[in-house]
Amino acid sequence: MKIISHRGNLTGRITDQENRPSYIQAAIDAGYEVEIDVWCVEEKFYLGHDEPQYFIEDSWLKNRSGLLWCHAKNEQALHRMLQLGLHCFWHESDCFTLTSKAIPWCFPNNYQPNGVTVVFGSEINIRDVFGVCTDYPLLWNKK
Repeated sequence: MKIISHRGNLTGRITDQENRPSYIQAAIDAGYEVEIDVWCVEEKFYLGHDEPQYFIEDSWLKNRSGLLWCHAKNEQALHRMLQLGLHCFWHESDCFTLTSKAIPWCFPNNYQPNGVTVVFGSEINIRDVFGVCTDYPLLWNKK
């Protein structure tokens, strides 16, 4: 089962660090793929959950493309990431959506066989999933 860091977190939520490029890179350096929140404003990419916060170059995304699960936060971000061939998806409160690689990405507390589900705690009983996206990847890695 793949364990994906949620916004760069490794041992729980640190909201003032989430989606910060250096924080994401630290999670990648620790051996994890990372779900990030991506905005596009006037053809420029930004990271941030509720709003565009951290400007990033297209190359930043491309150079890490095999390690990122890019959650498009606006329509322009989705279109630009698809044009660049990045692994991305868009959803709000749907039970699940398909990523650009046809992997089901599930809203918390929803499951699809061979999909990725978002879990906010360190304990959950799930089977037959491709992976979990969590704020606690180090704890999940010990299971």
